[in-house]
Amino acid sequence: MAGVGAVAAAMFMFLLVALSAPHTASSLRPGASLGTCRASGYLPGRSGNCEKSNDPDCCEDGKMYPQYRCSPPVTASTRAVLTLNSFEKGKDGGGPSECDNAYHSDQEKVVALSTGWFSNMARCGHRIKISAANGNSVYAKVVDECDSVHGCDDEHNFEPPCDNNIVDASPAVWDALGLDQNVGMVDITWSEQ
Repeated sequence: MAGVGAVAAAMFMFLLVALSAPHTASSLRPGASLGTCRASGYLPGRSGNCEKSNDPDCCEDGKMYPQYRCSPPVTASTRAVLTLNSFEKGKDGGGPSECDNAYHSDQEKVVALSTGWFSNMARCGHRIKISAANGNSVYAKVVDECDSVHGCDDEHNFEPPCDNNIVDASPAVWDALGLDQNVGMVDITWSEQ
């Protein structure tokens, strides 16, 4: 039995040394190989004239808001949070859509994607499929960026930067999915067409 104890001790020492190596230890952390996207900085809040047509979160003076230059990896069924946004002039969406420098009716099925997913306008004009937990799905056109870096200014309706996993959708998308717009945020999945 003394031999078994010595083997167990040797295996324990090997594991201890292997796990203490930085590259090995980091690769065993939860989420380490999942393309984790962490905040790249923090934006100090500044309040202002926040248009509240869709009950947005408005910036508060001095509050620190995380900024993201990345989003989780896109998969065949990317998990995201659907938020409500008007793309009409004078509503809570701020300025015109970045892809076409135009405003869009609340009856159009259009979305804005978080900065990382928007990918420097690479997804402009693309149709994405959005699926809700209730079994409904809809196609919507990407027309804007849900800015995950900038915010708390007039251009962004004095709203904080978006989280890194947002699909900001028009009322028409919410209606097509059969979702209650009063909820404001719903877990969904999306995929590229």
